[in-house]
Amino acid sequence: MAKILTDQNDIRQWVAARGGSPMAMETPDGTGTRTLLQLTFGQYEINTDGNQGPDRLGGFQLVSWDEWFAALDANNLALRVSDDPSGGNEAEFEFVEKV
Repeated sequence: MAKILTDQNDIRQWVAARGGSPMAMETPDGTGTRTLLQLTFGQYEINTDGNQGPDRLGGFQLVSWDEWFAALDANNLALRVSDDPSGGNEAEFEFVEKV
């Protein structure tokens, strides 16, 4: 089962309950750039030796929640998550268009 989160507090709580952090990456988009959003779970992935720095993973950078939510709103997105009461798999999320 899944539920769609649009409230910032609900999203933060869902991510925090799974030890997650907000990430973003600027990518070229025609004549400008657009922000790609991601969530990361577990510091091990961020801090492995192959990364370009302590806060980089494949071009994504850790960002503040304010910055992350600004990009989420600018792209009119919500977060679809598992509503598994045991916490579920943190990978069970996706960005969907806000209705």
